[in-house]
Amino acid sequence: MINEIIPMIDSTYRTIPDQPHRAMAGLSMGSHQTLQITLAHLDTFSHIGPFSPPPTPEFDVNTYYGGVLANAEEFNRKVRLFFWGVGTAEKRIYEYVNVTLGKIGKARVKYVYKEWPGLSHEWRLWRRCLNEYAQRLFR
Repeated sequence: MINEIIPMIDSTYRTIPDQPHRAMAGLSMGSHQTLQITLAHLDTFSHIGPFSPPPTPEFDVNTYYGGVLANAEEFNRKVRLFFWGVGTAEKRIYEYVNVTLGKIGKARVKYVYKEWPGLSHEWRLWRRCLNEYAQRLFR
């Protein structure tokens, strides 16, 4: 991602190639990959969007993702948007996201959360997540 995909995108498309203008989002397992990549490279990404991330019951703010969420002041300074989207009908994921965001919020990490009632692990949900996320990116 960092050494091959981003340089290819920047050389192919009209981008603003700096951290304040770099975003990444993913759905389902892709949201897990998004979290792993972006949180390990906060010098590269400022907008992060996990949509329906897979459950991680043992999530710990101090240890997960290299502990980057433990320093809320630094994280909040670097990340302009930390957007979480989930459907209420995807039970395990919905519960996980709410537990995780409770821990993240308690650590004073700023985030935006949006849930869609009755939607599950499906394209209808992810299109809505992307629509909401993109509107916040392109203001």
